[in-house]
Amino acid sequence: MIQKILIANRGEIALRIVRACRELGIKTLAVYSEADVQSLHVQLADEAICIGGPRGSDSYLRADRIISAAEIGDVDAIHPGYGFLSENAKFAEQCESCNIKFIGPKSKSIKMMGDKAIAKDTVRKVGVPIVPGSDGPVETETEAVKTARKIGYPVIIKAVAGGGGRGMRIAHNDVSFAKEYHVARNEAEKAFGNGAVYIEKYIEKPRHIEFQILADSHGKVLHLGERDCSVQRRHQKLIEESPSPFLTADLRKKMGKHAIKAAEAAAYENAGTIEFLVDAKGNYYFIEMNTRIQVEHPVTEECTGIDLIKQQIRIANGEKLDFDQSDIKFEKHAIECRINAEDPARNFAPSPGTIGLYYAPGGHGVRVDSHAYSGYNIPPYYDSMIGKLICFGSTRKVALERSYRALSEYLIRGIKTTIPLHKAIMADPVFIEGKATTAYMEDFMNRTPSDLFV
Repeated sequence: MIQKILIANRGEIALRIVRACRELGIKTLAVYSEADVQSLHVQLADEAICIGGPRGSDSYLRADRIISAAEIGDVDAIHPGYGFLSENAKFAEQCESCNIKFIGPKSKSIKMMGDKAIAKDTVRKVGVPIVPGSDGPVETETEAVKTARKIGYPVIIKAVAGGGGRGMRIAHNDVSFAKEYHVARNEAEKAFGNGAVYIEKYIEKPRHIEFQILADSHGKVLHLGERDCSVQRRHQKLIEESPSPFLTADLRKKMGKHAIKAAEAAAYENAGTIEFLVDAKGNYYFIEMNTRIQVEHPVTEECTGIDLIKQQIRIANGEKLDFDQSDIKFEKHAIECRINAEDPARNFAPSPGTIGLYYAPGGHGVRVDSHAYSGYNIPPYYDSMIGKLICFGSTRKVALERSYRALSEYLIRGIKTTIPLHKAIMADPVFIEGKATTAYMEDFMNRTPSDLFV
């Protein structure tokens, strides 16, 4: 039985895991960088060990130091959160070889689904629709151009080992393709140490919809509904909601079945997410699987009443899922706004620094997941997200109204944040009508005065 967990992450997700463990009666060991000594997860965990310098490459990405901390702390398991080493098959393998439970899927599943070309081939074999594209990586420009012509422009060039929008480029003809192909390869090499790319048909103005999966080690695989993540900037999600305002009950049922098939094909265990692009006609295509907990998991929790972090730990403990697909009810609507330390009026320039005043909104149907507080210094070394505002209610209208109200109450002084941007989006007719696609943010920024974001 798991009695002590090392949390190999930082920020709000580390704090989220500390809280879940405390409710389960499990001890926690936080690891932290020199820049995070004042972070809340360090202060609230049962124990804490510094593992290196402020940069991720000197701390949270150092598997050797994390494993050493786990051995010193005599833990039973490691929870990787999201980002950093959460989808690193080698790290999961190291945990397994050291007899430390990795709270996530087996290393084999991470490796299989982490390679987008292999992942697509895996799900295609079980009948899950995929975007037309190349059969694996394309090695030369000549081969790539031939493939792009065969698929038909526009196409999107993607890093095989990609994520977060890096190593991803769109081409509309042969001329632009030649340039973007090399840019994508260079970006991929710098970001992931792997310059391999593949090519897909570019679906214009789709919805980005993902299904939450839970799978135990006894063969049961369930989905917990979908999240609409279409509001993105440069392939980075800004707002997520559940259920999607676009999906019908029939489409949800079909996509849910295919999401389960995809997870079963990967022999998946623990929490994961199957991601799809959905066009205006309701055609949907598998794009990837995220083999970890997602940033936006709280919207699913509030819609279903199921604590995903606790379920992850129970599954890692070898327990069976104690509910069936028919038991999962979607009785609420939830919207999550990612609160980033960025200035939307200055092209989303990062805004690290010290928070002078921090006041989180509250009231019925409002949840805030954040490690920030008055006097907290936001370091410049990591992702700019400092919190998540999740508002929920019996209908989408209630969730929207509650989100606008809560954003109006959310006070963060001393730095710039995306709070004013989110407030403007919650009042935008296109978003209110549920018509946002992945092209929404570019259009919204072009037609919205920047002084609204101050």
